[in-house]
Amino acid sequence: MRAKAQAPRRHSMVWLQGLGCGAVVALVPAMALLLGVLLLPGVLAVLYDRQGGRPVARTVLLCGTAATVAPILALWSAGNSMDACMVLLGDLRVVGTAWSTAAAGWILAELAPVAVLVVLEAITQARAARLRAARERLVAEWGFDDT
Repeated sequence: MRAKAQAPRRHSMVWLQGLGCGAVVALVPAMALLLGVLLLPGVLAVLYDRQGGRPVARTVLLCGTAATVAPILALWSAGNSMDACMVLLGDLRVVGTAWSTAAAGWILAELAPVAVLVVLEAITQARAARLRAARERLVAEWGFDDT
């Protein structure tokens, strides 16, 4: 009971985030639609990532967001109209680039820990080989039996 009472409440933050999203949709619907479509892989990653801190979702969103800067600037300079938004969404390069970078972020988040483990294992094996060679030198130098 005590742990439940001390747990931080995040209901107000979720409410504020919903309020912010509603304001964006109401004030700039074309921008909201463009961001919604381009960041769809990131939103799905947030929904399905159950790890603490959501590292995969963060990486997917970060990479996907990097690919949305140019389309947002293009939409903004085109007058932020729904027609310009549809033209951008109809361009396969715009959507494909955003979704491809999100996929690259997902691959990076999945393969980076494996790559780090491989490198650390190689470093450990090399150090163990150096220590074994040093031990053999000392055994030969001091004349100990290798038992």
